[in-house]
Amino acid sequence: MSKPFLILQLRPEAEASDDEYAAILRKGGLEPDQTHRIRLDQDDLPEDLNLDEYAGVIVGGGPGCVSDAPEDKTEVEARIETAVLSLMPEITSRDLPFLGCCYGIGILGKHLGASVDKSAFGEPVGTSDCHMLPQGSDDPLLRDVPDTFSAFVGHKEALQELPEGCTHLVSSEACPYQMIRYKDHVYATQFHPEADSAGFETRINIYKHRGYFPPEAADDLIAMCRAADVHAPEIILRNFVELYSGT
Repeated sequence: MSKPFLILQLRPEAEASDDEYAAILRKGGLEPDQTHRIRLDQDDLPEDLNLDEYAGVIVGGGPGCVSDAPEDKTEVEARIETAVLSLMPEITSRDLPFLGCCYGIGILGKHLGASVDKSAFGEPVGTSDCHMLPQGSDDPLLRDVPDTFSAFVGHKEALQELPEGCTHLVSSEACPYQMIRYKDHVYATQFHPEADSAGFETRINIYKHRGYFPPEAADDLIAMCRAADVHAPEIILRNFVELYSGT
């Protein structure tokens, strides 16, 4: 691998952030020295950050919502959002490899001027039955992904429309915009391509008081995660790494 991947993480909870990073490494087939990890809750983007030095950018999930009013965002959430959005003009104008997971689809939508809010298509914590659209069948990131697959989800907000210049790749009944592509190399998913049952169980325990679900429902949700058959989304992450690792 000639260049590392830039991994930007948005979770202020150390256990959740570490678990997500480990999952990205494991599911993407990456070693730590093949990545540059930045926890944006702790560190600012380097002033001399040069995106040409990276094979691609992967943005993880987080508890923040881009549609929240500024006064409702914590200082950390606002700083994280500003940092990620600051990179999007260069990423989208140059069509640089980008994979935004969960929170990342809100970031991409907001940057492109699309409506992102909580009026519809938010999904409770659980699994969603996703369906590949015809235009996704030839996309390299969806190679070897079944036409229908289950994915872990849990979102308060969602895209309300397809951003201009984007291709709609994956949909679900509850949330139409599960995966999109801008130009040729900028991707975002509403679902979590890195998440497995163990990882989602960790997040349920950490975020059970953050308004995603009634805290007393945590045990039932954990049982659901343990019983779920979720394997296909990680193929997308692996395909992203394999496709761009030589850039």
